[in-house]
Amino acid sequence: MSSPSPALCAAAAASCSTPLRVASPVVRFRRPAPVVSAARASASAAPAVSDDLVLRIAEQLEDSVAASSPLLDPLRSASALSLLSTRWPTRRSNEAYRFTDISYLRSLPISLPSQEAPAVAPPASPYASHIHFSDGVLTSSLGAHVSALADLPPGHVRDRAAAALAASAGFADKDLFYDFNAVGAKDVVVVHVPEGVSMADDPVHIMFSYSGCGDGSMIMSNPRVLVVAEKGAEVAIIEEHFGQEDGGCYWANPVMEIIVEEDAKVVHSYVQQQSFAAAHTKWTVVQQNTSSNYEFVEVSIGARLNRHNLHIQQLGPETNTQLSTFHFSAQNKQIHDLHSKLILDYPRGRSQQIHRLIASGTGNGVFDGNIKVNRYAQQTDAGQETKCLLLSSKALVNVKPNLQIIADDVKCTHGAAISGEHDPNAIYFLQARGIDAKTAADALNFAFGAHVINQIPFKPIEKKTLAHFKALLASSRQNDE
Repeated sequence: MSSPSPALCAAAAASCSTPLRVASPVVRFRRPAPVVSAARASASAAPAVSDDLVLRIAEQLEDSVAASSPLLDPLRSASALSLLSTRWPTRRSNEAYRFTDISYLRSLPISLPSQEAPAVAPPASPYASHIHFSDGVLTSSLGAHVSALADLPPGHVRDRAAAALAASAGFADKDLFYDFNAVGAKDVVVVHVPEGVSMADDPVHIMFSYSGCGDGSMIMSNPRVLVVAEKGAEVAIIEEHFGQEDGGCYWANPVMEIIVEEDAKVVHSYVQQQSFAAAHTKWTVVQQNTSSNYEFVEVSIGARLNRHNLHIQQLGPETNTQLSTFHFSAQNKQIHDLHSKLILDYPRGRSQQIHRLIASGTGNGVFDGNIKVNRYAQQTDAGQETKCLLLSSKALVNVKPNLQIIADDVKCTHGAAISGEHDPNAIYFLQARGIDAKTAADALNFAFGAHVINQIPFKPIEKKTLAHFKALLASSRQNDE
């Protein structure tokens, strides 16, 4: 493996309090511009280097995107520097991963998809505006307000996207996987809805399909999407992640960034139905401005390892955030993890979060939901509720609802419930109508998840997701018997 460039070593050395000892292999960056200014580098004292695995993956990602849009350079450079001082998170070393075992990502060699767009036909979509990624590579995009970053002509939209991506370089709550995506994203799909334009009834359908490479390695992909809803605009986003019919072992590491401007509205439906041999580490980052609305529905029922980091910040008064999520962990040692963070900084903000999780077999579920109501967020109305259902004595759930209130004029509620059985009154109600206890329990299990799935506002996606969930529920019941 080749040695690091002098520019990289200089930048890394400036960021360390001790002399740098370069380990091999290390990340190489061959950009003519400096990675970061000396003043900025010296301000971020950190360990000399991260571990070898982080550096090896980073170098592979760098090599795979030799040619990319210069608009990505600020983001890519900031994340590259961050990776030099980031160690692989473990349950002992990182509190955010205390209950989430991600050792599966280290169990196989990491490979990357071809730089060329694969010659595959995109899946059929019932919607006019649609986008398809295959193993992280953009294969098709269709829609009046949809474009790849590299294809944007000079003008307002291009400048808006460039500013948003440059601002992402300073995202303080990022982690290793966010940085991997920033370094490895080949391009960015931009969904830009102009001021006053409504696309609420014409959703943008974003499909991500994945496949294993079949050579004993785990193929890693890093698709990235930027959504900008300008003042008074409305847009609906349908985000689907799924494996090919033959399944396969792969690692999906997507990032979705959403900017909701004043009086704008974004309705976001996210469905994750990956192969059960796959790993799925995802970031969703949302910025909401004054009087904006963001409605989010998540259904995650696939992947062996699923980690979703959901970060939302209200940047103006009278802002509304609605979050509904459902996770189903049923396969052998399957892990579903949702880490959410909602920050309210302005008066009269509203938020409501509902989280539901079913764990059966040896499934593992994690929920860490943080809502922070800061000092100036007076007259806030925030609620959080998590309910978990354990269908097996070997299933495991760890929940950590966290409501931090600094303001003193607020209405905030939160609650958590974990149960290993259904309400006996509900079972009795169904039995009184001639339904046997087993069928009654199956119906209640289905209704538990359907409560969230039914909130997907588009019937074709809702029906398909309900059918998949029903089939998985039946399969898990057979395995438990």
